[in-house]
Amino acid sequence: MIIAVVTSIVIMIVFANKIRLFIDSNPSIQILGLSFLILIRFMLITEAGHHHTLLLFGNTVGVITKGYLYIAIAFSFLVEFLNQKISKKN
Repeated sequence: MIIAVVTSIVIMIVFANKIRLFIDSNPSIQILGLSFLILIRFMLITEAGHHHTLLLFGNTVGVITKGYLYIAIAFSFLVEFLNQKISKKN
């Protein structure tokens, strides 16, 4: 376990600057990452609300299944990937 943690830390340190440069040169990736954080936050809030029987506008809050979240993230990545490919051709 310790070896895995140390290895992942080393990998993060090695690639942090390259990832930062890529994100800085592509502002749409920044927006995509922030939207993923908002999407995950919304999912966690609804999951917690479901466990505590939270009422919102008179209705109980349901759980958003993780499959829907993963499909939304994969679709967003696909759209952004195609957008990057098209913009490089022009």
